[in-house]
Order: sequence, then structure tokens, then C-alpha cells
Amino acid sequence: MSRGLLAAIIATAAALTLVTAAPAAAGVPEAPEEDPVRAAEYWLDGYGVEKAWETTRGKGVTIAVIDTGIGKGPVEFEGAVVGGTDVSGIGTPDGRTPVGAVDANHGSWVASLAAGRGTGADTGMIGVAPEAELLSVSVGFGSAASRSFTEQIAEAIRWSVDNGADVINMSLTTNVPDWDESWDDAFLYAFEHDVVVVVAAGNRGSGTTRVGAPATIPGVLTVGGVDPNGKASVEASTQGITIGVSAPSEELVGVSADGRLVLWNGTSGAAPIVAGIAALVRAAHPDLDADNVINRIIQTAKPPAGADADHDPLYGYGLVDAGAAVSATVPAVTENPMGSLSEWIRLYRRAQSDPQPQQPVEPVEIAPLPRADQAERAASPLLPSRDTLLYGTLPLSVATATAILVALGVTAAVRRIRSSSRAPSR
Repeated sequence: MSRGLLAAIIATAAALTLVTAAPAAAGVPEAPEEDPVRAAEYWLDGYGVEKAWETTRGKGVTIAVIDTGIGKGPVEFEGAVVGGTDVSGIGTPDGRTPVGAVDANHGSWVASLAAGRGTGADTGMIGVAPEAELLSVSVGFGSAASRSFTEQIAEAIRWSVDNGADVINMSLTTNVPDWDESWDDAFLYAFEHDVVVVVAAGNRGSGTTRVGAPATIPGVLTVGGVDPNGKASVEASTQGITIGVSAPSEELVGVSADGRLVLWNGTSGAAPIVAGIAALVRAAHPDLDADNVINRIIQTAKPPAGADADHDPLYGYGLVDAGAAVSATVPAVTENPMGSLSEWIRLYRRAQSDPQPQQPVEPVEIAPLPRADQAERAASPLLPSRDTLLYGTLPLSVATATAILVALGVTAAVRRIRSSSRAPSR
């Protein structure tokens, strides 16, 4: 998971650095002091969020936060969370009890960046889309959960879609590019129901050296991170060809589940900033489908300094600009610029063909075959056959024997006659 490691923990809003101006001259009314929490949210002005608020603050749009759960206590979430569930097996049915020994506050930090309400009109932590509504889907990571991570994510996506999510934020990563086949159907379910899915790219500082799933899934809007100066973050981001846009990922303000404010780093925070911008675009252009919402965010992104190509493995298509995404004229598209999951499945998953219907087979009666002819033994022309013996050899043998007997009889008779003629005289 992209854990969003803390840079510092701030116990109260007063602990945030506050720079005050010199005292006003006599008779000149003092300008109201800027709230230190709002002052720390440098992305509101620097990335066009305040400009976008001139058009919309996200009313009517629902963001599902699939994370460790959104805390119930903070005033910044009052009226924001309209539903939730737990898919980990260790949380509460409403998804509002943070789960995890290490990352329990993570879901609250993420939610506050997306749609925090603040503590007043101009005070307290406020999200990018402060009038959008939130769904809290609590997920467990590691051995603490009673269900596999793969199963949890698939169920979380389906539940979010079925419960009205227009945008899904997933500030998590598996650190590997491949994903389980069960996620194919889950993400397709979201895309087919016109939901924008925003995913964090992951952080080098927490061991992610390259973009991993679900940020590698075609069709999701993957978010890389930059420092306050707009340069690719060394520790709080990673790189990869699937990155769509970049947003701040360092020195981010977040509200913990118990209401404490923190400063933290990671693309886990960059993603909900973009999810909030997606909510602003959907609110301003309710007729746009998810593909065109993503396209507006990409096409209006600012080119980063030093990037040589239209799409950079560190920045994607550039740094997000909420004001331009909401107000600029952008030609419509007919397909998701981040790719097609269904096409990827067709090309790379083994084809799963439906079984062919079995035709009924009627029994067929077949007439009995005639008896086979007796096979004749092969005969040599040099050997006697039955016919040559019967009509040739046998008669010839009888005739020869008879002739021999007759000849012997004649010879004997001749000898007797000669003997008689030679007798002496008396």
C-alpha cells in the first residue's frame, strides 16, 4: 500500500507555521489574518482549485474512498460522508471505524484532501471538492484482515458503483504490475457504469520503484507526485508509462480519524486531490461521461518544466490544473485516453469461449452388412492347384502307370517267346 508516511505530526491547527504581516497603520483596518491551515494548503491556489470554485465546489457528485475508513469524529467530515461499508471483515458495517494498526488514519487523511468541509467558512482543512459527498469503504491490509486483499478490492469497487459513486479513489498499490483476473470484472463493472477511477502511482520511499497494480490497469487515471515546487518527488512518487497526471505529494495537510492535523507525503495524497478535481469537472459538466472527464483533466494539465515529451514517465501528461479542467474548451473524445481494459483483456487474457450447445442425437438404425467373401489364399503359378491336380496331374499319372504296366507285360511275353524258340533238340 502507498502508506503516505508522515513528514511531521501537528497536534493542533495553531502549531502550523503562521507568518503575520506588520501592524497596520493607524486608521487603516487590519486585513483578516489568514487561517494557518488554509495557508498550508498551497495546492488550492497553485493548482487552480480556488479558480474552479468560482464555477462549482462539487455539489451533487459522490466520491468513494476505498481505504482504511473515514473517522467519525472530525468536524471536517460532518455532512460529507453519506454511506459506507466494510470489506475487510474486521471493521464496522458503516465503514467508519478505521482499520489497521499502522494505517488506521490513512483513509481519513485521503478523504480530507478530496472533500473535507473545513471548520468554518475560511478555517480548517478543506478538500478540493468540499461540497461533494463521500462513501467510506474500509479495507484491511496484511494479516490483520480476515479476507484476501484481492477479494476486498473487487467487492469494494462493486459496492461503490452500486451505491452511487461517480468517482472512486484508491490510494493504494500492490508494488507489482500484474493483477488478479478477478479484478478484470470489477474494474470493467466500474467503467461500464461510467465511474472515474483514480489511483495513486506509489512511492519510492515506501519501496515502490515502479508503478504497480491497480495503477497499471488500462482505463484508470494514475496520479504521480511532485514537490511544492512542481518537480517530480524523489521519495513521494514513482515512475511509469501508465501515469496520467501529477499532483502535489509532499507537505500535504490531512485530518486524522481523531481530528488531529498532520503533514504527510505520498501519492496517496496526490490521488485524492485529482479525485476532487474529477468531482469538480463532473459537477460542472454533468453531461460528460467518465472518458471525457478524464480527458479534460489530461488535456488541461500544465507541461512540467524540463519534460521533453507530451507524455513523461515521471509526470504523465503534466501537472493538474483544476480551473482549466473545469472551464477550458476541450474537444470531446469517444474512448478513454488511459486505455481500454476490455481490449487489453481480449488481447492478453486467454480466451474464455462459451460452451457450444449440444445438438440432440437421434438413434439411427443401420442395415446389417453382407457376409464377407471367403478370402482365397494366394497361389504361385509354379505350384499345382486343385484344378491342375484333378484334371492334369492325376489323369496323367494314371495313364503313365497303365502304360508302364502294359510295357512290362509285353516285355515279359516277348522274353518267354524267345526262350521257347531257343530250347535244345532231342
